[in-house]
Amino acid sequence: MRRSIPLLLCGALVSTALMGIGYSSASAASDRVPGDPLIGSGSVNRSVLTATQLAASAPPSASVTNDAFALPPGAATPSHSFEGTLTLNGVAAAGSFSTVKDPYGYASIDALKHLPPFSVQLVQNGSHLVPVVRGLQYTGSAYWNLAVGAGRSWTETGDGGQTRAALPFALIERNANCVHNGVLTFLFTDTTVSKARYQVVSETCEYFQFDMWGQVGTTYTPGGVTGADGIRAAYAAEVADRLPTKPISALASDYPSAGVDLSAFGGGITASALSTYGFVYEGVNYVGTCPTRQGPYPFCGQLLLPSYSTAKSAFGGMALMRLAQKYGPDVADELVKDHVSEASGLSAWNKVTIDHTLDMATGNYTSAGYEEDEAGSTMLAFFNAESYADKMSTALSFPHNAAPGGIWTYHTSDTFLATQAMDDVLKDHAGPGSEIFTMLRDEVLVPAKVGPDALTTLRTGNSPSGAAFGGYGMFWTQDDIAKVAKLLAADDGIADGDQLLHPGLLDAAMQRDPSDRGVNTTGSVPFHYNTAFWARDFSSADDAEFTTPFSVPFMSGFGGITVALMPNGSSYYVFSDNNEFAWSSAVVQSNKLAPMATGEGGDDTCSATELLGNGGFETGSPPPWSASPTVIDNRTSLQPPRSGSWKAWLNGFGWANTDALSQTVTIPTGCTDATLKFWLRVDSAENLANVYDTLSLTATPADGSASTLAQWSNLDEAGYALESFPLGAYAGQTVTLTFTGAEDYSLQTSFVIDDASLPQAG
Repeated sequence: MRRSIPLLLCGALVSTALMGIGYSSASAASDRVPGDPLIGSGSVNRSVLTATQLAASAPPSASVTNDAFALPPGAATPSHSFEGTLTLNGVAAAGSFSTVKDPYGYASIDALKHLPPFSVQLVQNGSHLVPVVRGLQYTGSAYWNLAVGAGRSWTETGDGGQTRAALPFALIERNANCVHNGVLTFLFTDTTVSKARYQVVSETCEYFQFDMWGQVGTTYTPGGVTGADGIRAAYAAEVADRLPTKPISALASDYPSAGVDLSAFGGGITASALSTYGFVYEGVNYVGTCPTRQGPYPFCGQLLLPSYSTAKSAFGGMALMRLAQKYGPDVADELVKDHVSEASGLSAWNKVTIDHTLDMATGNYTSAGYEEDEAGSTMLAFFNAESYADKMSTALSFPHNAAPGGIWTYHTSDTFLATQAMDDVLKDHAGPGSEIFTMLRDEVLVPAKVGPDALTTLRTGNSPSGAAFGGYGMFWTQDDIAKVAKLLAADDGIADGDQLLHPGLLDAAMQRDPSDRGVNTTGSVPFHYNTAFWARDFSSADDAEFTTPFSVPFMSGFGGITVALMPNGSSYYVFSDNNEFAWSSAVVQSNKLAPMATGEGGDDTCSATELLGNGGFETGSPPPWSASPTVIDNRTSLQPPRSGSWKAWLNGFGWANTDALSQTVTIPTGCTDATLKFWLRVDSAENLANVYDTLSLTATPADGSASTLAQWSNLDEAGYALESFPLGAYAGQTVTLTFTGAEDYSLQTSFVIDDASLPQAG
């Protein structure tokens, strides 16, 4: 049967090769992490954190450059496979500490200057070290909780036959959302582990900043990992599902005619306060760096970022949208007192709905001044409270001063109340075993392919069984926040064809409903606030190109965090901690790529209609495409479609062959924004870092010569990624778009295309 023969013929060879890089003999090529295996020789010129230094008894005198923890260019395939539990010994008294910023004197507490109990189960997938437990872990420490990210392992010739490993981790303040990012490294064999060097030299935390470093003994307990093969496979799928990532500099080269000023991204923020930033456009995450006090963070894509009040939107707002999609929009009008027993006897809450509470318009406040209550003593008590009872009683203690729905007064405690009310609404419908964050996680975040680092949240009692905070306490990586932003700004709350979020509530929060713009905020800068999302209006007063006024909804977080969700479908996120909220210049640059306001984007002769036929291949036959035999395919067990049942599958035989797929279209005059878009999946059994199998995309105008738009190869192995190619240069012409796939004599590479489109107005 097609494509099955090379897998059988090469199975023994593939299994043997994979065993040498940390796979079990049962692992399949599809379980390999994209980008593996490593191809270096192991020749690394290392002078920092050498094998000798990692064996030293004397404690390190200072932190070192983060490059010493990074995967070096010459890294070779790891010689050993780690599977078991790593424990750092003696952390309660080990290490050194240096204060960078500490206005409240936290560093006077000696126990806070050391790591919490640190024990992590790990499995290895090729060169990747994967923690069995991801996201927030409650350690029992009085000061620090912990999260450990996926790291790498590799071989260097100077390590005496041992394998070197590095892991990112984060210290998370107990009962608070500050994140302090660290990294550790060690050497290991199949049965031994060296001492571990660690350091923490960056954070996203406005009020407490420090360096922490040390070297401690370790214990390695091999084995005991339940479901290790499944964990390996899940991590490979997770990496494949990440958004395509490019450096921010690529935005200018991808769109050279737009004249984008790259300095706007990450601009306006004090350099030492910047954690990271990114811009999401046409399905690509254009990312900035992750600076620290010791050079770039070596696991920038794994850098853990706090949510602070972005959780009000991404948890509180999206949870309501999900409830409304499941049970109807009237859930927003449910009374808080009917679902929070502690509020049932308080007259101040008699008429307050969940919607009022998420809008920060309960009418219960001490001062209506801009965020004065949020900075006051009652909210300080709320933040310091750890138990559910203490948090709840403080949240309900504000006096009644106005009818609900009219006056905006910002309280993180209100989102906590809305979260508990929504939890009870969910229990009414789905049963007592249901829970509001679990619903959000399983029915919104996971379908949107948000990774496991962001699938936990802070809870009362410093316990996984406590009540979710709602108003803060989530965590992000670059990919996670980009996917949440994309779900809201570009995908209309839809993932894999499923409407996850109620369209009406989402439209209101995204300022797409002129009849529901939310509540106007107080303060010198006017904002709208709707279902826990902020919004700022823009006009020609902000930039001459903004000829039609528009509004940009955004999520905002304490200290300097913004996630702007622009009406052209792009989004911009920036994480920092110096109380700087600079992002309007990014809106200006985004407008250069695609105008924000409806009606500004194209010529009158170019209506927003689809030029490409059968873009999802769901007819089950090629027309109007021309295709090689069996390219149009509906088998899901080997190569799944991105959506629906059918896709175009080129090659995948494992012997010399050529497949083609083409369609001829006419692009009307004036359609200078016409853009070909499609989703491409590349799956390969090739195991050397050479180009063997290729896919090319060409455009051939009538009576003209073919131009190559792009080429991919077996080296581009990845899950479905959105590809986008402007075709405005062919406006007024008939052009044939052709995909040509070619394989050599062995080891299959599959090029799978789905959900292609060519709208006249891109």
